Amino acid sequence: MSPRTGNGSAGSRGAGSENPLLRFLDALGRQERLDVLSGPVRQAVQALPLGRARDVLHGLPIGHPLHPALVQAPLGAWLSAAVLDCLPGNRRGARVLIGMGLLTAAPAALAGWVDWAEQHPQQKRTGLVHAASVSTAVALYARSWTHRGPHGHPVRARALGFAGLGAVGFGALLGGHLAYRQAAGSDKAGALAFELDDGWHAVGRTESFPAGTAVRRQLGEAAVLVFREDDGRIHVLADRCSHLAGPLSEGRIVDGCVECPWHGSVFRLSDGANVRGPATAPQPVFDTRVTDDGMVQVRLPGAARSSD
Repeated sequence: MSPRTGNGSAGSRGAGSENPLLRFLDALGRQERLDVLSGPVRQAVQALPLGRARDVLHGLPIGHPLHPALVQAPLGAWLSAAVLDCLPGNRRGARVLIGMGLLTAAPAALAGWVDWAEQHPQQKRTGLVHAASVSTAVALYARSWTHRGPHGHPVRARALGFAGLGAVGFGALLGGHLAYRQAAGSDKAGALAFELDDGWHAVGRTESFPAGTAVRRQLGEAAVLVFREDDGRIHVLADRCSHLAGPLSEGRIVDGCVECPWHGSVFRLSDGANVRGPATAPQPVFDTRVTDDGMVQVRLPGAARSSD
């Protein structure tokens, strides 16, 4: 079942952890009631007229998600404001920092929503709670900033600031859970080099790969896409999409590129480079050769596991 609509995909965990915090965090991904909200929000995010800026927000130019880098600005500003609130005579500086945090939170949130709209259902559920926590922090900090003005209430302003720091801290905890427990944003094809032996591997005879048709082959537990051009050239890529492990061999091949059937990431067959997101990491590409008896062999440059 496609992860666009399915429930049995990445991020699902059992309920057997003895750690209450982990039980709570893992349970978020199983809250199917959140799907009622996920659908309309996802449609709204995907309908935004972002054009090529969508790939920039995904992080395609830098090779990894942009959202984690952008969140450093508001987090740093708000944490610094909390430090100033603990010292006398720094009201103006703390207000400036909170204002900077509010301004820089906007692009960070946009990048996060763009990534969220192309994730598995379990990741979306956790992501909604993450977004709600951060939105709460933004509201608290906005009120704190207001109370730091000429006619505000300094004590209430500091209290609201510390409450905002707690809310954004919980949001950061959920963000870490998304990235490292549920593997949102990680390169799903990057581990291939550690799964394969170095050296050449046979994938089949030339005649078993019809020209113009993508064929899936297994190298042990690793799946590869084999595509033979009309002129006989053979391209071999990792079949597991680097975004969310979609089967590239089931996607469309147009103009020398393959499009993932799950979320539309596009990769060049010749070198695995990203043409369009949401994937930010390229696909591993194999060296190929054909033996005298017509057997196609492949080798992954940089394969780390020795065959000895």
